[in-house]
Amino acid sequence: MKRQVLGIVILCLVSLTQGFAQTGILKGKITDSKTGEELIGAAIVVEGTTTGTTTDFMGDYTMPPLEPGTYTIRCQYISYESQVKEGIIIKEGEETTLNFMMGESELDIAEVQVVAKANRESENFLMLEQKEADIIVEKIGAKRMSNLGVSDAADATSKISGVTKNEGSGDVYIRGLGDRYLTTTMNGLPVPSDDVEKKNIDLNLFSTDVIKNIGINKTYDVSTYADQSSGAVDISSKTYSEKISIGISGGANTNVLKNGVFGDFRATQNINDQTLGFYSRPFGTKDAITKQSWNTETKGLPINYGVSVLGGKKIGDKFTLFATLSQSGSSEYQTGVFRSYRSNILDNSFNDVEKYITEYNTTGLLNLAYDFNINHSVNFNSMFIHTTKDELYEQGRNGEGYVFDQDPQEDGAFVRDQNLKETTLFINQLLGSHKLTDKQLVKWAVAYNMVNADEPNRIRNEVNILDANTVQFAHVGDYQQRKSLQEIKDSELNAYLKDEIKLIDEEGKQMKLNVGANFRSKTRAFESLFMGVRAKGVQVASIDNLDEALLDQSLYQNGTLTIRQGKPNTYDADLLVYSGFLNFGLDINKFSANVGARYEVDKIDINWDVDNYVGRIGSTSKSYNNILPALHLKYQTSEKSALRFSASKTITLPEFKELAPFDYVSPTGRVTTGNPELQSSENYNFDLKWERFPSAGQLLSVTGFYKMINDPINLRMLHGSSGYFSYANTGDRADVYGLEVESRVNIIKAETEGMPGLDLSVNLTKMWFNQDLHEEFQYHNKTETGLQGAAEFIANGSLTYSNNQPKELVATLTGNYSSDKIFALGAPEDFDNSDKYFNSEIIEKGFVTLDLIISKKLSDRVSLKFTGKNLLNPEIEQTQLIVPFNGGGAAAQSDEVVKSYKKGVSLSMGVSINLN
Repeated sequence: MKRQVLGIVILCLVSLTQGFAQTGILKGKITDSKTGEELIGAAIVVEGTTTGTTTDFMGDYTMPPLEPGTYTIRCQYISYESQVKEGIIIKEGEETTLNFMMGESELDIAEVQVVAKANRESENFLMLEQKEADIIVEKIGAKRMSNLGVSDAADATSKISGVTKNEGSGDVYIRGLGDRYLTTTMNGLPVPSDDVEKKNIDLNLFSTDVIKNIGINKTYDVSTYADQSSGAVDISSKTYSEKISIGISGGANTNVLKNGVFGDFRATQNINDQTLGFYSRPFGTKDAITKQSWNTETKGLPINYGVSVLGGKKIGDKFTLFATLSQSGSSEYQTGVFRSYRSNILDNSFNDVEKYITEYNTTGLLNLAYDFNINHSVNFNSMFIHTTKDELYEQGRNGEGYVFDQDPQEDGAFVRDQNLKETTLFINQLLGSHKLTDKQLVKWAVAYNMVNADEPNRIRNEVNILDANTVQFAHVGDYQQRKSLQEIKDSELNAYLKDEIKLIDEEGKQMKLNVGANFRSKTRAFESLFMGVRAKGVQVASIDNLDEALLDQSLYQNGTLTIRQGKPNTYDADLLVYSGFLNFGLDINKFSANVGARYEVDKIDINWDVDNYVGRIGSTSKSYNNILPALHLKYQTSEKSALRFSASKTITLPEFKELAPFDYVSPTGRVTTGNPELQSSENYNFDLKWERFPSAGQLLSVTGFYKMINDPINLRMLHGSSGYFSYANTGDRADVYGLEVESRVNIIKAETEGMPGLDLSVNLTKMWFNQDLHEEFQYHNKTETGLQGAAEFIANGSLTYSNNQPKELVATLTGNYSSDKIFALGAPEDFDNSDKYFNSEIIEKGFVTLDLIISKKLSDRVSLKFTGKNLLNPEIEQTQLIVPFNGGGAAAQSDEVVKSYKKGVSLSMGVSINLN
C-alpha cells in the first residue's frame, strides 16, 4: 500500500509536467502617486480571471507565471482609485515590469471586491498580518525559512522569539514551557502525535517542501482547543503554485567523516530489511530470537541527501492542483559519556558511549482547490509522511563500563541497543469558506488522520567483557538478552465550524461576532511485547559476534539457553473533546477589543494490561468541564506602533502516556513510567506588548508576560531505589514571569535594484520562574524549584546579506542560545532521611549553535544553496548535583556530567531547478 500511495503522488507530479507552455513573468511596484510611499497589500489581478497577487512590505509584486499573450491588468487598493492598464504583452521566458502610481479615491469603495489571494509565504506580508491582527501572533514564511536554511518545522519555530528546539528531537519549547503546555495544528486542525512519549507530533517530520508558513499564537484564542498555555503552533501547508521545480542536495556530517567511522559506519540488524526507509519485517518476535542475527551491520556510503519535486497546475479559472514529493536521508554519529546516580552514589558509568543514526523521511502532499466563485471555495489536503530512524546505541565497548550490582561482575559492563522506529502518518483535510453576504463569512473543516508508530524489532544485549577474548552474558534479573516490538495505532476525527458576522462595518467603527464549535475524537491502541533469553554463565569470544551463542540451536535444546515470552503490555485510550465558543470584537478608531469565552468538555478513558502494575489490569477516567474566557485589547498609539494586552484561562490535560503505567526503557537504560493519579492543570495567562513597525521589513517589540499554573505537571525521578522517571503534580502553584524583546532592522537598506542590503534580526527572552514542592517531593531542604524544561534566557539572531542583483546572492548567519533548564525534577529516596538520601534534579546545560546558509541564483531557472549547520559543534551536556554523605557529615558536593555528546557539523550543497 505504501508503494501504491507513493506511485499515485508521483503520477500526479508527472502529469503536471505535461501541458505547460513556456511562461513569462509580470512584476512591478505599487506606490502612492503623491508621497511615493509603497502600498502594502494592494491587489493586482488579470482582468476577467481570478489570477492575481498582492504587494509585499516593499510594495512589490510578482504575478504567478503567465502564458505568452496580451493582458489587461487591474490594480486595486482600499481608499485609492482603481487603475486598469490594457495591452500588457507577456513574452515567453521574459520578465515584464508594470508599475502603478495610485491616487486617493473620493468614491465609496465599500463594494470593491479584492479577489487576488495573498502570498502568505512572503515575510513582509506575514509581518503585515501580525501588525493588523487582533491577537498576539508571530509567523515565519517559506521565503524566510529558505534564507535561514530551515529544513523542517521544528527548525522554523526556533527562529521565532521565545522559542527553542530541544536538541536531538522535534520538541519545541515556547517561553520555556515544553510539550505538554503547547498544541500543534495543521491548517487549524489537530494532528496526532507519532510518539507514545509525546503529546505533539514531532515537528521534524514536516519538511519545508510542504510548509507555506508557520504561526505561533502565544495568547489564547477561544476558537482553538484549550489544552495549551505557552502557545499554539499552526502549520499552513502549501497550496497552488503554477510552477514545476526539482531540488537535489548532498552532504555529510563531520562526525561521520572521521577516520574509522565513514568506512565502518554501523547500523542495526534492521537495516537489511528496509529499502530507502521502508521496512519489511521478515520474522515475528518469537522466530526472530533464533532465526535472525543479533549482531550489527555495516552501512555503506553514510552521506546525507535530499530529493524533491513540486508542481502546480490551474485547470480553467476555478480548479487548481498542487503536489510535492520529497525524500531525504541522513547519517549521524555521536560519541560521549553516560552516568547515573542513585542517592548520590554512582550507579553506572560509561565513558565511551557511541550512537549511529540513519534516518529517512518521505513526504508527499496533494492539494486540490475549487473556487465556485469569489465568495465560495473548498480545499482538500492529503499528506503522507513516512519516516524511519535506525539507531544503534552502545556503551562500554572499551571495557571500562561500570554497573552497580551487575552479575557476573560490576566492571566491564557493555550495553547494546538496536532499534528501528517507523512512523507512517496520513492527514486528510477538507476545508470550506463561504461568504454568504458582505457581512457574514462561514468557514468549516473536517479531518481524519491516522498514525502508525512502530518499533518492530528492538534488540537489546547486556554483557560483561571479562578480557580481550571472553564475553559473558549478564543476568541480573535474568533475560537481559531480549527482542521486542512496540506498536501504536492512532486514529482521529476532528472538525470545526466558524461563523463571522459583521454587526457594524463603518469607517472608524467595526463590530463583529464570531461563534463556532469544535469536535475531536481520538483513539489509541498500544501494544508492546518482549521475548527474553536467559543465558546465565554463557560465554562468547567477542561482543561483535553474540550469534555464536544466541543462534546456537544446541544450547536451546540442552537447556543452556531458555526463552521467556512476556505477556503483551497493552493499553487502549480515548480522548473526546467537544466545545462551543463566542467572541465579540469591537474596533473604534485606534482602539480594538475582543472578548470571548469557550465552553469545553474533555473526557479521557484509558484501560491497560501491563506487567509493572499490581494486578496488571486497571483503568482510569478523567472528565473536565471548563468555561475559558479570553480578553484581547489593542490601542494604535500611532500609524506604525501599537500597545496590546491579553488575558486568558487555559488548561493542561494529562496525556495518554503520562497516565498509562507502562515502563519504557530508553537505550541508555533510563526508565519512564506513567502515573494514573495525574490531574490536569489550570493556567492563567497575561501579556502586555508594545510593537512598532518603523518601515517595510522592520520591527521592534517588547513583551512582558506572566503565567500562573495551578497543579503544575513535571517529569521527576521516582522515590525509592528504582531510578525510574515519572510524571506528577509536584506542587500547588508555579509562577512564570518573562520579558521578550525582538528587533528586525535594515543595517544597509537596499533602496534600488543592485544596491546590496544587510538585515539584522534579534530576539531575546528572559524568564523568572518558581514553583513550590509538595512535601513528598522535598529533599535536602529544597522546598521550591523551577519548571521542567524552562530556560531562564533564550536568544535567537540572524544576519542576512543580499546583493539584490538579478542573479541574487543571499548569505545568512544564524545563531541560537538557550540557557540551562531542568530535564527532570529530583526526589528523596528515603522520606525519613530526605536530607541525606536523595537524587538531585538533572540539568540540561545551555549551549550556542551557529548556522551559515549561502544561496546563489545562477539563472532564472537554476539556484545553488550551501548550508553549514552547528558550526561551533558545542558539547551537549546534562549534569546532576551530587552531595555525598559519609558517616558524620556531608562530603564535598560537585556537579557531575551524567550525559554528554557532540552532534558534529552538517555540511550540504543543493541545486534547485525550475522547469517552466
